[in-house]
Amino acid sequence: MNFNGTFELEDTTVEEVWLALSDPVLIADSLPGCEFLLHVESDDVDFEELSERASEREEELTGDPETIAERAFREGEWYAGLVQVSVGPVNPTFETVVRIDERDQPRMHASGEGTSGDSSFEMSSGMELHETDDGGVAVEWETEADVFGKVAGMGQRVINPVANRIVKRFFSGVQSTLRDLQLSDADTPDPDEDDEGEDRGIVDRLLGRSSADSS
Repeated sequence: MNFNGTFELEDTTVEEVWLALSDPVLIADSLPGCEFLLHVESDDVDFEELSERASEREEELTGDPETIAERAFREGEWYAGLVQVSVGPVNPTFETVVRIDERDQPRMHASGEGTSGDSSFEMSSGMELHETDDGGVAVEWETEADVFGKVAGMGQRVINPVANRIVKRFFSGVQSTLRDLQLSDADTPDPDEDDEGEDRGIVDRLLGRSSADSS
């Protein structure tokens, strides 16, 4: 199955949206049905242990770029989460593991899989950010997914509206959080400050670049 589309976020910048989409905490908060999303060492995950770890963490949404830099998605790394999805009469909770295959502003690409009892999926997903003429950002996204088991038996006429609803609610959540946290102010370094180099290093990490590349 292929799902794709474009979602426009108003009154924001590519840098601001990239900062938001770098934060696993913000992603988990915006994604409908997501209980947690945590960095893991590989795709071999003990979800019972991970759930305990998640319950002990107290990370909060923030607009502070240094905090986000410490926990931001990293290319080549694995992330795992529990995500409940309502599909027709069933509400499976998928144990999901994804790998960040590419993270280079303005593009991000991930692949992974999820399982839930008698249903499972494999997916490959990417997005690219573009400025719009009216001072916003367009997020072009595309997902290739193979669905198996009970959920697959419901067919695309049931699955497609569910996928579109999840995406719409996700980006609406991102938009709301951007407004609340004013991330565009947080990720802009002041060139007059003595610690300009340190600030730029933080922002460069969030933009997916190394200090060497930005020098």
